[in-house]
Amino acid sequence: MHRSIKFFIFLFIVSTLGVTAQESDQIQIHSHNDYHQNVPFWNAYSNGLSSIEVDVFLKNDTLYATHGEFEIIKNRTIESLYLQPIQKVLSLQLKGHRKLQLLVDIKSEARSTLKKLMYVLGQYPEIINNRNISIVISGNRPDIDEYLDYPNYISFDYQSLGSLENAQIWDKIALISLNFKRFSSWNGKGKLTTEDYEKIDTVIDKAHSYGKPFRFWAAPDSKTAWKAFRDLGVDFINTDMPSRASTYLKTINHRIYHNKNISKIYRPTFSSDQKNIPIQNVILLIGDGNGLTQISSSTLANGGNLTLTQLKSIGLLKTQSADDFTTDSAAAGTALATGAKTNNRAIGVDTSKKPLLNITEILSEHGFLSGCITTDKMTGATPASFYAHQKDRSDTLDIAKDLLKSKLSLFIGGGSKDFQNVGLPEKFAILNDINLVGQSKKDKVGYFISETEVPSVLKGRGNMLSEATRNALHFFQNKNKPFFLMVEGAQIDNYGHLNNVAGIVSEGLDFDEAIAEAIKFADKTGNTLVIITADHETSGFSIPQGNLENNMIEGDFTTHDHTGTMVPIYAYGPRSQEFQGVYGNDELFAKILKVLSISAH
Repeated sequence: MHRSIKFFIFLFIVSTLGVTAQESDQIQIHSHNDYHQNVPFWNAYSNGLSSIEVDVFLKNDTLYATHGEFEIIKNRTIESLYLQPIQKVLSLQLKGHRKLQLLVDIKSEARSTLKKLMYVLGQYPEIINNRNISIVISGNRPDIDEYLDYPNYISFDYQSLGSLENAQIWDKIALISLNFKRFSSWNGKGKLTTEDYEKIDTVIDKAHSYGKPFRFWAAPDSKTAWKAFRDLGVDFINTDMPSRASTYLKTINHRIYHNKNISKIYRPTFSSDQKNIPIQNVILLIGDGNGLTQISSSTLANGGNLTLTQLKSIGLLKTQSADDFTTDSAAAGTALATGAKTNNRAIGVDTSKKPLLNITEILSEHGFLSGCITTDKMTGATPASFYAHQKDRSDTLDIAKDLLKSKLSLFIGGGSKDFQNVGLPEKFAILNDINLVGQSKKDKVGYFISETEVPSVLKGRGNMLSEATRNALHFFQNKNKPFFLMVEGAQIDNYGHLNNVAGIVSEGLDFDEAIAEAIKFADKTGNTLVIITADHETSGFSIPQGNLENNMIEGDFTTHDHTGTMVPIYAYGPRSQEFQGVYGNDELFAKILKVLSISAH
């Protein structure tokens, strides 16, 4: 065997050592015509497949792995491609006692081929005596009443839904396999028709009534088909793409979310929206990693509506940083806060690492108060971009010290431990109840949600973000001064990095509740502009399937990192139409100052 092939197989063997029974045995996938794979057996086995098919043809007393006589390739036999590798697996004593079905599809004459197969199998007693390995005969088979003539380690694939009166013969049946095309012409795209769905569901129920596992062959081979067959209860899902099918089905439970917590929608009055009247307050809400698909997933999991989706002034932001096609939160946050593109990881400084004036600093010179709210640590990249000036987002202590020098009158976020021994209480009244924020008469207040990381909605945070937003708005309203408030829904991004659909949807809905508080306030005051956008998209999120009736979302991902795709921007209130169109994230800063009739330095 070629050295590179040996090394490849070695890697596959090593990879399987870390596969537990729980991870692999539950993946009921059948590798159809597995011998056509670049690396037969090992590809399917290392990906946790529980059933592997090999066509065999008897010629010159040899069982070749081939579909027909004229496709025979020297040395590609059932022994070299399957029995010897299985023997190697057993010699490694892999953990978990994985069950494996080897489906031998006989293409030559049945009886002579079976006779030779039994002889060959007799040379591998560790295989035929292993309870976790089953040898199933398909394709050309002897007459059904001859099944009992074969040893216990041989069983058969039954390709009919007709009943068998002989119970002993039923015991020789390992599974039922049928041609999918007999029942439907579906190609695996879109959905099955209702008629075809009912027909196929009936077939599967009938097969299961015999107490046997079921497989379709000649079936569509796509993600949509794999999910449909999984949901219908097909026991062995047929595929020519074992690695892709395994990856998809292994992760599907992690990528499906049924939303049980329907968020109440606030429907705006639009009394001040797009009106050319003076603006006194600006609320900027940033959904970290909240791209269009993330918004779509929360919308569709919430009965088809969010407060956000009621808005009319909509645009798109380009998010590239100064030094990279794909931005991080630091460069994106700095662009939004200062109107300048900078390098990834930079906080409030330009590409030469010189401090940039941010919007809270400029507005303070015009009598505005400012605040930041986040479900991240307060030293996180996005909130820090609105008060700090540091060359790197990891300079946590220096960022924390910058909060003391900032123009902020209010902060709410996590990570109180980052501010130990920096003298924060000398500048801010640190409150111990979120409801005290709205009642406070202090000039500068802060509230820490947590000592370290902020819990997610899925881990019990509750509606803290909307409560924080509501209390912050009460705080500023009591001051009788114009204000700027930044509110970040930070953990949409966290769950994007984790490729976790439940987290993306639940954090998106939580963010929308904070948006509702801002829109209510804008309707109440008539002079407040609300802007909602994102710093970037995370994970290359898509939603290929779902169900509006039961609020189900299936997500899929292209990466665990950020992407360069544009992100939506929504606006509501006076002059919200100014924020429509497609433009860079660094242009938002100037647009805000323009509608406030304030000149940047």
